[in-house]
Amino acid sequence: MKDKKILYVSSEVVPYLPETEISSMSFETPRMVNQQGGQIRIFMPRYGNINERRHQLHEVIRLSGINLVINDLDMPLIIKVASIPKERIQVYFIDNDEYFKRKATLTDEDGNLFPDNDERAIFFAKGVIETVKKLNWSPDIIHIHGWLAALLPLYLKQFYKNEPLFNESKIVTSVYNQSFDNNLNKDMINKIAFDNIEPKAIKVLEKPTYSNLMKVAIDHSDALIIGSEVIPAELETYLKDSKKPVLDFKEKDEFAEAYTEFYNTSVL
Repeated sequence: MKDKKILYVSSEVVPYLPETEISSMSFETPRMVNQQGGQIRIFMPRYGNINERRHQLHEVIRLSGINLVINDLDMPLIIKVASIPKERIQVYFIDNDEYFKRKATLTDEDGNLFPDNDERAIFFAKGVIETVKKLNWSPDIIHIHGWLAALLPLYLKQFYKNEPLFNESKIVTSVYNQSFDNNLNKDMINKIAFDNIEPKAIKVLEKPTYSNLMKVAIDHSDALIIGSEVIPAELETYLKDSKKPVLDFKEKDEFAEAYTEFYNTSVL
């Protein structure tokens, strides 16, 4: 992977959040590429329960300061950055007081999904893309982890389809079993449609379940990775029917060679 540019976009990354399948692979995969001489950038949301002082986050003024329109509202984009100790890996954090200041990630203390998780997902997708544009950094591969990042393939292929920076970028989405119960906000489809996204591309989001959100990501990705040993049967079938390159699940201690080969032969 020497000199290849890979953008990792994840809803969670260790050491900033507790270890899960997603947060662990969102660290291990870029670390592997970094060790192989690849160029990487990692993006994640700056949730309010991330300790800024301990992890030495600081705002990047030159990247902050633009507003993103979410459902006809102007929302300020704040970019922070930190380095993973010992790894010489920079992580960029997408921040906004309205969406990410609360001291939790995706659910409240009773385990209920935040009602604005749909808007947070739209903001995160647009925020990552706008920041990469400001960095003027053209990735060879964009690798998505976690459902809060799942709208990024849709926005890249639809809203930003005429953006030359991403003309050659290939999108890989890892599909995990780390899902949510119930639905996201029922108005999610209308908020995305506000951005002039083709209705047929998001029709499935009339019912914004975990599986339907991941189907939208699959539809707009170039290749897929099964990130959990078991994923919902509905998504397993959908992946098979997609006729796109799919890498089967690999354990954490054996993924490196398989991911490298998949990137090189099925994606690039």
